[in-house]
Amino acid sequence: MTHPAIPTTDIDSIPAGALILDVREDDEWAAGHIEEAVHVPMAQVPGQLGALPADRPVAVVCRSGHRSGQVTAYLVQAGLDAQNISGGMQVWEAAGRPMVSETGAAPAVI
Repeated sequence: MTHPAIPTTDIDSIPAGALILDVREDDEWAAGHIEEAVHVPMAQVPGQLGALPADRPVAVVCRSGHRSGQVTAYLVQAGLDAQNISGGMQVWEAAGRPMVSETGAAPAVI
């Protein structure tokens, strides 16, 4: 059984105006995330599908790109313009991109 390629973007090519959807768990989000991102843990995405924009791209991120790849495939199948952010938050952090945390500590990817 073949699967269509999952649309992917790197951190420098996230479409302008895209919603950044962070699908990591609550503790990962709290430790460090992209400030403008929207947090919906992976298991909750199907129930939140109607809340996601159909009129602009969705860039999906997790820690490494695996979970976000699965969510991206699901969103594309549902008809949304979704792309997986290659390398996830690990690449974002390694590139020195800005992050915020909810813990009071310096933001970090866990």
